[in-house]
Amino acid sequence: MSETVSKKVRRRRVFYIPGYDLIHPRRYRELYRKESRAQGEISGYEIGLKPKTEAGNYGWQVAAKMEGDIVQADVDVLVWSDIVRDSMSNSIPATYGQLLRTAWVYISSGALFRLMRMRKGPVIAALYPVGMLLAQLGLAVLAFSLVGSVIQTLGAAVQGFLGGVQWLTYPFNLLEWAGGIAAAIAVLRWFKGKDGKLFAYYLMHDFAYSARWRGANPPELETRMARFGDEIAEALRSNVDEVLVVGHSSGAHLAVSILADLIRAGRVPQDGPDLGFLSLGQVVPMVSFLPKAHRLRADLRFLSAREELAWVDVTAPGDGCAFALCDPVAVTGVAPDDKRWPLVISAAFTQTLSKARWKELRWRFFRLHFQYLCAFDQVGDYDYFRITAGSLTLRDRFEGRPPSKSRIDVPVSKYTSISA
Repeated sequence: MSETVSKKVRRRRVFYIPGYDLIHPRRYRELYRKESRAQGEISGYEIGLKPKTEAGNYGWQVAAKMEGDIVQADVDVLVWSDIVRDSMSNSIPATYGQLLRTAWVYISSGALFRLMRMRKGPVIAALYPVGMLLAQLGLAVLAFSLVGSVIQTLGAAVQGFLGGVQWLTYPFNLLEWAGGIAAAIAVLRWFKGKDGKLFAYYLMHDFAYSARWRGANPPELETRMARFGDEIAEALRSNVDEVLVVGHSSGAHLAVSILADLIRAGRVPQDGPDLGFLSLGQVVPMVSFLPKAHRLRADLRFLSAREELAWVDVTAPGDGCAFALCDPVAVTGVAPDDKRWPLVISAAFTQTLSKARWKELRWRFFRLHFQYLCAFDQVGDYDYFRITAGSLTLRDRFEGRPPSKSRIDVPVSKYTSISA
């Protein structure tokens, strides 16, 4: 547990938990390198990276000089992209099967309509792959019909030319169906090949992953989370000044459960490093509002009242993929009477990005979802690089900072049970 007096951070361990993502951790390192350099030039501090020397997780070392303080931070990426990859179906029919199952879970449980009461952006993001995949299917059906019609017309012309030979009807009927099916498959495969820009299949797999288990964690994910917990517990026994866990997107709700498990098990030493939890662009309600999310709801309730850590939740209304300024504990309906976390604040993209930069990024929804990890040209009190490589702990940095006035902290979820 942290000391009551402020202390300067000289060494920090940072554990970054990504969301449902296939990105190799190398890209997170390069993103950090590029954006930290840009933020340093804007904010007037020095920050540099070098490769991690120890075995284990993929990561890097940061050396920073800010306001005369020199800080070293070791960053580890807690990877679960292999689980993400295994959860993605390679077949087009299976993806459409996921579409039907996912839509049924969110509609039949009532979760979809309750989520819409808070922020329409992430719900639209959830509906986007459904609409896009159905549109692709519609175009495939149209291709089937057009090609079939062309073959049918061609067959009639050939029969007329040959004097109405009846036996040609059957091969042309078969050719009509075969050609139509081939055209439909070609259209669907073409769209799938463009998914690197459309993200329809990717987002469908993302939402289907939680919906398949109705909010519960699949066994392979629980096993990986336990391993992550062991690594964080080891860092909490080291001689660093702060252990900072960063959960981005769906990585935020994984971090909630991992940290709750550590505290319950007594693995956060009272005289150890300060423990901070930074959740960024969280989509917790997409999971916690589902019927079987008993574990996550229990962990949210538990973690929100603990003094062993400081929890700051950062979102922005400009991020259409996150539940911006929605207190994940309160909206889930599991806030205890002694709730103290999270501190919900806004990254306020429209204020922290210049007009030119905001205009450039405004409609790049996927890129905006990662803006929390990037430089701001009109930076406010949220600076990812000061938090991860500065001399203040997360607790001290936001001590006394009031929550955003426009936060949503009323219960919305239909399901609030914390035990199966």
